[in-house]
Amino acid sequence: MSTVRRKPRSYHPDRVRDALLAQVEFLRLAAGELTEEQLGKPSGLPGWDIRALLAHLAGQIDALPQRLAEPAPRAVRPTLSLQAWALSTAEEAGKTAAAARADAARPGGPVAAIDAAAEELESVIDTGVREDVLLPHRAGVIRALDFTVSRIVELVVHSDDLTRATGRPVRLDRMALATTVRVLADALAAKAPGASTEVRIPPFAAVQCIAGPRHTRGTPPNVVETDPITWMRLATGRTTWRLATATGRLKASGDRAATLDQHLPVLS
Repeated sequence: MSTVRRKPRSYHPDRVRDALLAQVEFLRLAAGELTEEQLGKPSGLPGWDIRALLAHLAGQIDALPQRLAEPAPRAVRPTLSLQAWALSTAEEAGKTAAAARADAARPGGPVAAIDAAAEELESVIDTGVREDVLLPHRAGVIRALDFTVSRIVELVVHSDDLTRATGRPVRLDRMALATTVRVLADALAAKAPGASTEVRIPPFAAVQCIAGPRHTRGTPPNVVETDPITWMRLATGRTTWRLATATGRLKASGDRAATLDQHLPVLS
């Protein structure tokens, strides 16, 4: 399992590229098997049917080519980190839902849109994982590599939404899942800074968070541990602390660990 993070986490461009392309391909395969009847069923997200979910996913795949096609920002350094991106998503939740429904109504259908977006992505992905390229974003200026990592998070989270909505598992690329777990864990540490509680998501990540006495040796008195899928669902509001604890998928020890749910979700 990764050690507890104290410095900004880095992501290797080649691994990011491969993880994103792999998750896009898994999503394409799953979307292509859905029937017209299934597309009209609820997605589990308020106000979204599966057609709208797929339309949103097509937009997330196409987001990198669209950003790269825009004029480069004048900034010489990024102003938006991955953690800040994750924590800013709640501000746009309403607009995101409206855009997904509008995109779902476009001619051609969302499955074809995913296929077209995937082809566009492949043509620009090498530029999209560069650390020296800056992209415009509604919340600031972000490195191309970080923006591409954020697309992995979007695709993994919503691929899991599709799994839950259809009952047909969408395969998750291991590196894509690991990346998603780490981004969400680091966002929690940024939202609730401190070192009194250790959150463990084996085998991918461990972070310290929540203000209070710092632990330096032995087993921390406040520990939260869960599996990657449960963590992803907790961190994005897809499940609750109470349910995860009741089913045994989350274990928490220590008084401060029990307050962690007050800081969730970190991404909406």
